[in-house]
Amino acid sequence: MAKQFEFADFVEEFKVTFTAYGEVTPGYWDTVTGDWVEGTPTETQMVGIMLPLTQNDLRYAENGAYSVKDKKIYTTEALSLGQEVEYKGDRYTIQNFKDYSDYADVYIYFARWRDKGGASS
Repeated sequence: MAKQFEFADFVEEFKVTFTAYGEVTPGYWDTVTGDWVEGTPTETQMVGIMLPLTQNDLRYAENGAYSVKDKKIYTTEALSLGQEVEYKGDRYTIQNFKDYSDYADVYIYFARWRDKGGASS
């Protein structure tokens, strides 16, 4: 059965590129130098639509109040709660997932803006 709402073409038409950071690869001891090599986060280039939150999104947030710096992300690939993404030099943390998977062919996430020091706003 086809999804009632097909947004994948909409995502494709208005897509922007952003970076999704995954789990950190484990650190290891370099057997040649004997030095510890720190793990690094994995980076994946993804596409989606990054939208500002609407007044209703800001008003009815379940996880506390969102700010005007936060974003709503529409993508055809799954992200994880707590995962970090970067768009136009700004970092965001995936805070909430709107599950319309029974009705639509996209994932919809709320992402909280992070300040340059790394703390959530």
